[in-house]
Amino acid sequence: MTKNISSRKSISIIVSAYNEEGNVKPLYDALLDVLPKLKLDNYEIIYVNDGSKDLTKEKILELQKKDSHVKLVNFKRNFGHEIAMSAGMDYSNCDACIFMDADLQHPPVYIKEMVEKWQKGADIVLTKRIDNVATSALYKFMSACFYRILNLLSDTKIPEKTPDFRLLDKKYVNFLKQFKEGERLFRGLLNYIMPIQGVEYIEFSAPERFSGSSKYSFKKSFALAFSTIVQFSVKPLRFSIYLGLFTAFASLCLGGYFFFEYFFLNNPTPGFATVMATMGFLGSIQLIMLGILGEYIGKIHLEVKRRPLYIADFIESNPSNSEKEEIIAKPTKKSSTKKVVSSKIKKIYKKASK
Repeated sequence: MTKNISSRKSISIIVSAYNEEGNVKPLYDALLDVLPKLKLDNYEIIYVNDGSKDLTKEKILELQKKDSHVKLVNFKRNFGHEIAMSAGMDYSNCDACIFMDADLQHPPVYIKEMVEKWQKGADIVLTKRIDNVATSALYKFMSACFYRILNLLSDTKIPEKTPDFRLLDKKYVNFLKQFKEGERLFRGLLNYIMPIQGVEYIEFSAPERFSGSSKYSFKKSFALAFSTIVQFSVKPLRFSIYLGLFTAFASLCLGGYFFFEYFFLNNPTPGFATVMATMGFLGSIQLIMLGILGEYIGKIHLEVKRRPLYIADFIESNPSNSEKEEIIAKPTKKSSTKKVVSSKIKKIYKKASK
C-alpha cells in the first residue's frame, strides 16, 4: 500500500500544562527556534491548561495576543495529564500531532527529526529516554519494576522508557479518538493499536525541569501504576481463582495431616492456635481478593455513567488587523529576553547530554 506522504504538511504541538507558569514562555521560545524552519505549510501550538491554580492560563493568553498559532484548551478543573492529551487531539486540525510536556524535559530540538521521519513515511515516531538527569536511582529502579510487573500481567505490552513525547499521524490520532474510557493510559492505548511496521524511534536524554517541580508524587505514581494494571489486564482476577484453589488444596492437606496426627500418632494438636492462624490467613486472602474485585467493579461503575471526558473552553485568537498578522508571520524575530531564555535552555540540554 502506497502512502500519500505529500499531504503531510501541517503539525499540531500539544502541550499539557498544570501549574507551569514559569515554563509556558520558555517552551514557546524553544518551539519557535524549530517550527518556522520546518518544511510545513502550517503548524499550531495547542496548550491544554489542566486546571492550573497559578498564572499558566494568563501566560498562554499573553502569547496568543501576538501569535495566532497559539491555541488554548482551558479545563474547568484538573482532569489529569492523560485526558489533557486527549483534549489536544480533539481540537487538532493538522496532519499529525506531537505530544510533549510543558517542563522542557521533552526537548523541542528533536521535533525536526521527528517531522523528517514522518514526512519520509513513518506513521508513528516514538522517543526512547536513555537517561533522565532529574530522577534518582530509586525512582528508576521502581519504574523498571513497574513495567516488568505491568507487562507480566497485561496482554498489551508497554515498552519501558518511552514517554509521551511522540508524533502520531492523523490516521492514528483518529483511531485514538474512538476510545471513550475515562481512565486511560495514553501509551497503553497507543501500543494497543500500534502497527508492526511504520514506527520509528529517536533516543534522547531528558534534561532537568526548566522551572517548578514535578506534579507526580510517589503516592500519585503508585496510584497510576495500580490503575494501569487494572485497565489493561484481568489477570489479577484470574490470580484470585488460582490463589483460591491453592488455599483450598493447602487447607485440605492441612486437614489430612491433623486427621493423621490425631488418629494414628495419638498426638492431638491444640486447636485454638491452629484455628486462629488458619482463619487469619484465609480472611486476609478474602479481603485482598474482595479489594481487587471491588477495584474492577468501581471502574465499571464510573465508566457506565458515560460522563464527558472533560469540560473546557477552546480559545483561539482572531487577528483584527494586518499589522498583527505581520507580527505572526515573522515568528523568528527574537528579543533580548528570548536570547537569555534560549541560552538557559541550551545549557540545560548540554548538561543532560554529558
